[in-house]
Amino acid sequence: MNYEIAHLLYDYLIELGISQSLARYLNLAGLLLATLFLIGLFDFIIKKVIRRSSAVLARRTKTNLDDIAITNKLPRLLAHVLPLLLAIELIPVVFSDFAYLGGMALKFANILAIILILNIAKSILRSLRDYLKTQPRFQDKPIDSYIQVFMIIGWIMAIMTIFAIITDTSIWKFFTALGAASAILLLLFKDSILGLVASIQVSMNDMVRIGDWITFEKYGADGDVIEINLATVKIQNFDKTITTIPTYALITDSFKNWRGMQESGGRRIKRALIIKQKSIKFLTDPEIEKLKKIHLLSDYLNTRNAKIGMYNKEHTIDKTLLLNGQNLTNIGVFRKYISTYLEKHSALNNNMIMMTRQLAPTPQGIPIEIYVFSSDKRWQNYEYIMADIFDHLLAAVSYFDLEVFELPTSLEMHNVQNNPTTV
Repeated sequence: MNYEIAHLLYDYLIELGISQSLARYLNLAGLLLATLFLIGLFDFIIKKVIRRSSAVLARRTKTNLDDIAITNKLPRLLAHVLPLLLAIELIPVVFSDFAYLGGMALKFANILAIILILNIAKSILRSLRDYLKTQPRFQDKPIDSYIQVFMIIGWIMAIMTIFAIITDTSIWKFFTALGAASAILLLLFKDSILGLVASIQVSMNDMVRIGDWITFEKYGADGDVIEINLATVKIQNFDKTITTIPTYALITDSFKNWRGMQESGGRRIKRALIIKQKSIKFLTDPEIEKLKKIHLLSDYLNTRNAKIGMYNKEHTIDKTLLLNGQNLTNIGVFRKYISTYLEKHSALNNNMIMMTRQLAPTPQGIPIEIYVFSSDKRWQNYEYIMADIFDHLLAAVSYFDLEVFELPTSLEMHNVQNNPTTV
């Protein structure tokens, strides 16, 4: 039956007295044009039907998965499947008198089928990726990495299959011969393999999520993770520049993830005032009475000074020398003032560590370190809170007859050189 259909035009041309050779070529051209027209018409009709039915289905369903599939052109790609199958069936009929050309056309059609399958798979994976990114549970997961792995495997399989079709080699023999070149493949896909392993470890150990703020000093990155792929991680720095780092660097190098701070109740403030050692002294009674006027210290000084006076009286301490017995120091009272001030500060989290400590002396002086947590973790507000605290403390230092260390200016150095006695 197929033979009769394929030779209708040929028989008619022979009856017209055209030579057999020319009749065969004209018959091939006619069949080819008719087949292309039939396949094109069939493809057009199928595409219209599938696109309209998918649009109707998308409007009626509650899920947005079908809308995402339409955006990624999945229905349009599926519409090409039946016309391509029809083309593969018609090729033996069209090229019945040209076996070599028929074989080439069939190989070409099979290659198109492999490419179409690969594009359909890519569209499905992309639709799944876009859908999962709309779900809160998956928004911070490196889905792109897994899709890239599947696509790399798919492209490798497709290329091998196409080579097998072109060379008329069994696919299994082709894979066997390719095994000898595995070392070269491993070298070519080293970054992809390392990226795959890193992506799996990053995801399983929950090391980095999309949206995390990380600091990677080696690569100059300090900002939010906006994308995690198989080979790279993209970080948008706070100056809006983009830093790209290898995915495997997340498991081979050290970096800082600020997620713990963002999920906690506060952001740490850790900064010190360096007090000149020469300004530290014991406080006399008149100086203590003067400091009692400071609202935050009045209760503490009354209680503490009474206890010190009682201790010195019970032990008959000779207070003609201020060093004897128990005494208050200006730096100790200042430290207490800082602690009380921080406890009363509305922008600090009292449920987290709140500490004012004296560090080991340095060549510059005595560091008094503030170690607290601001309730507001947003960068701008955090900087404002920290500046507000230290603005106050720097201004308060002089009330305790203390001095903050700073390097001398050129004018001060000049004055010292001209008047050595002032040192």
